[in-house]
Amino acid sequence: MGDRILHVEDINVYYGAIHAIKDVSFEVSEGEIVALIGANGAGKSTTLKTLSGLLRSATGAIEFMGESIMHAQPDRLVAKGLAHVPEGRRVFQQMTVEENLEMGAYTRPGSEIAPGLERVYAHFPRLKERRRQVSGTLSGGEQQMLAMGRALMSSPKLLMLDEPSMGLAPILIEQIFDIVRELHEAGTTILLVEQNAQMALSIATRGYVMETGRVTLSGTGRELLENDDVRKAYLGG
Repeated sequence: MGDRILHVEDINVYYGAIHAIKDVSFEVSEGEIVALIGANGAGKSTTLKTLSGLLRSATGAIEFMGESIMHAQPDRLVAKGLAHVPEGRRVFQQMTVEENLEMGAYTRPGSEIAPGLERVYAHFPRLKERRRQVSGTLSGGEQQMLAMGRALMSSPKLLMLDEPSMGLAPILIEQIFDIVRELHEAGTTILLVEQNAQMALSIATRGYVMETGRVTLSGTGRELLENDDVRKAYLGG
């Protein structure tokens, strides 16, 4: 495990009068896959939106690469190396696959686009086959691959994935998680939000359990897989 990339301390996030995130603290170190698991409405996606500058915390501290990002704008965070693949994929439907990928490199020098595309196509051969295809005509699994590939085009130091398996058939879920493992083995540090706790914890270095806006439990992926409370609540055991 390398140096600490992300440090989150006592953040609190509100939607109007609703207290969505309550004193949440955690960290991610270089070379890890860290999983945030929990039921729908636990605050996982809200946490990622706060880290990527789409929402603001009323308190606490968020540091990325040793620098405070509490008030940073989303585009500045992408340029710093923080990439967020949001829930629901959200590709540019009318653009081709390759145009979507090129959009992901908007913070990078032009000389990096062609090598970036080759790296993405090495991880996602199906995208290379469909590079001229309009993105809105792709399957759900292919759109998820495209959203992940587009984020990789920014050469992130930390890749945040929000529910990458949502709405996908079991065989596609296996493919997506194989790709997440492959990206990690290639050196990408990953913060993974996922309702499929079994899959997430099976590949995670460490994990945090969120319930009603709070972190209630933490441990290694293996420790959480073997925890009786986690098994009963999230693993059907």
